[in-house]
Amino acid sequence: MNFSGIDHIELYVGDARQAAYYYCTAFGFQVLAQGGPETGLKGQRSLLLSQGDIRMVLTSPLVADHPAAEYVRRHGDGVAVIAVEVDDAERVYEELVHRGAAAVSAPARYADDDVAVTTAEVAGFGDVTHRLVQRTGPRTEFLPGVFRMSEVDVVATGPLLRMIDHFAVCVPAGELDGTVRYYEDVFGFAQIFEEYIEVGEQGMSSKVVQSPSKLITLTLIEPDTGRRRGQIDDFLQWHGGAGVQHIAFTSEGISDTVHALAARGVRFASTPPTYYDALAERVTDLAVPVEELRAAGVLVDRDHWGQLLQIFTESMHVRRTLFLEIIERRGALTFGSGNIRALYEAKNRELSGVA
Repeated sequence: MNFSGIDHIELYVGDARQAAYYYCTAFGFQVLAQGGPETGLKGQRSLLLSQGDIRMVLTSPLVADHPAAEYVRRHGDGVAVIAVEVDDAERVYEELVHRGAAAVSAPARYADDDVAVTTAEVAGFGDVTHRLVQRTGPRTEFLPGVFRMSEVDVVATGPLLRMIDHFAVCVPAGELDGTVRYYEDVFGFAQIFEEYIEVGEQGMSSKVVQSPSKLITLTLIEPDTGRRRGQIDDFLQWHGGAGVQHIAFTSEGISDTVHALAARGVRFASTPPTYYDALAERVTDLAVPVEELRAAGVLVDRDHWGQLLQIFTESMHVRRTLFLEIIERRGALTFGSGNIRALYEAKNRELSGVA
């Protein structure tokens, strides 16, 4: 099976228009297309947002029995679909079901003149599904016949965000290994990384699975229930089970991106000043001057391949669940776990008054 990459993601939200206004105003997305009952989308209102290579659909239910209605009731606003591009949606769908994936939606074809899109859906983790997308012909339409494309102004300054780097997924305790096996056995993903992260009295296990193309990456995390309750436990309770905790978007210049997003009203998780006091000792030969990092609140981690620069937004949802990560890779291939410990230690120094 050839998963070419992420075609799009779909979020189920209580109010698609309100959510679109926020993502466009705060993060620089643009409305690329829209659909609803008048275009053939029954029982829903959907808006397609775009920026760089990112395509994000926001869908709200218009009727009580639409799947988005139950999703939002159980989880609040969140990622409901991770769509992947394939060369033959029907064949891949049949093979995934044969391997043990639960079928969600049988193959369906949408066409208009020389543009055709075939989709099918199988279960992923929790209530998140994977949509298989096969595109043929010019890529001038998103879903011909049911999404109406919009006029989009060209942004002279270029995108703030480029592409999706990975998804961080929280699963209940005891489900990590089974979820990894599911992606290995059914989807042909490979486990590329694992670690146990200890933060004070809290603990969590993490394993990363990735598609053969290396373009689809899931960082899977489960809490250690033998340790003190932490943020993973909180997410699972507030979200109501397994789900996407955050989406990591790449940036080509993270400091400038952070300042631009902050000016648009985006709020980021705060970094204790003491984090930067020890940064030069923890990460030698910093790719970005420490004062520039301090001014932007950007975190830095190092692995065998290079450095990783990252920052997390505050959650924009009332349940304090889904949030975003902005990431810039300077050769690094891992995911910044060293920053979790460093932030914890910095916060301790801040609270104790020790420099």
